[in-house]
Amino acid sequence: MKYTLCSVAVAALVLTACGKKEEPVAAAPAPAPVASAPAPAANAEEKVLNIYNWPDYIPEGMVAAFEKETGIKVNYDTFETNEALQAKLVAGNTGYDIVVPGTVFAKGQIEGGLLQPLDKSKIKNLANLDPALLAVMTKADPENKHLVPWAWSFTTVGINKTKVEKALGGMPMPENAWDLVFNPKYTAKLKSCGIAYLDSPTEILPAALHYIGKDAYSNNAEDYKAATAMLAKVRKDVRLFSATMIDDIAGGKACAAIGWAGDINIAAGRAKDNGSKDVIEALLPSTGALIFIDSIAMTKDAKHPNNAHAFIDFYLRPENAAQMANEMTYNTGNKAAVDKVKPEIASNKTIFVDADYLAKMVPPSSFSNEAREALANAYNAFKKGK
Repeated sequence: MKYTLCSVAVAALVLTACGKKEEPVAAAPAPAPVASAPAPAANAEEKVLNIYNWPDYIPEGMVAAFEKETGIKVNYDTFETNEALQAKLVAGNTGYDIVVPGTVFAKGQIEGGLLQPLDKSKIKNLANLDPALLAVMTKADPENKHLVPWAWSFTTVGINKTKVEKALGGMPMPENAWDLVFNPKYTAKLKSCGIAYLDSPTEILPAALHYIGKDAYSNNAEDYKAATAMLAKVRKDVRLFSATMIDDIAGGKACAAIGWAGDINIAAGRAKDNGSKDVIEALLPSTGALIFIDSIAMTKDAKHPNNAHAFIDFYLRPENAAQMANEMTYNTGNKAAVDKVKPEIASNKTIFVDADYLAKMVPPSSFSNEAREALANAYNAFKKGK
């Protein structure tokens, strides 16, 4: 596919010259006034940046490199779910400049005035981004005014292949990987080595809806009932509702999981580093997985907007985007970085997805506030086994 890039407009600076008025020479010059300190510039900011991001989601040394280059001190905190970030934004006075919401939540956050537009003239490296990914993001952010991609991946099934094959015995793997976590025929066997679900209603219910042939981002309460009825059949086989999926898979607490492909790949590397010989891998379900895009955004109450723009521009440099893909095993959507990505990462089809499989995948959408509440209620009832 041929892409056409749009150039980013740069605001013009208006310069005002000041003339010096000649004064007559006085017989006895008056004493010079005591010099006062110059007034700070109206847009001056303290050298601080407050970031709120997901855990295990930034390359080692990247924050330190930004601090060294700019002299800006970064305070970096993490959250576990989109729901946790949403609660922080709604409460107000976040104390953060940059946050990283999923686009499923970002649409409502933009419409609710919780995020402010970016000044694109301060982000010259926007030109490095893939226009196709930006086009997908317009579903959440029309005209791409508020969001810049941090990374993208997809929600899918991850397995410890070694343990799953042992638990299944002679039973062959299903054609559709979603069966491993949603079909009682398989979950009854895999519960012996552990099944884990991401502890988030907006991750589990869309996957369940997709599995039963409904719109993954349905706003119909009847569809939720159908999804939870399916989930109820496997509830007894689910061991964990996890907010620490990487460690739970790498540490052997679960042999099958609904998780993010990027995290599953991180878990595979972590297990290997810890000396495990088990094979951990993200799967590509035959009916498609669910794409998600995590995005950099600036809070409405950001106190350091210039520093925030400086960090975003720094993050979008090709070498930094490539470092993200190489270390975090997520796709950055930064086309200028592709030739800097390690061959083993670039060839991994669960990171850089083939076009044929991409066409099967479910693009991200969003839920209404009412639907999100109903979704949470349905999920909590399922989790409690009711």
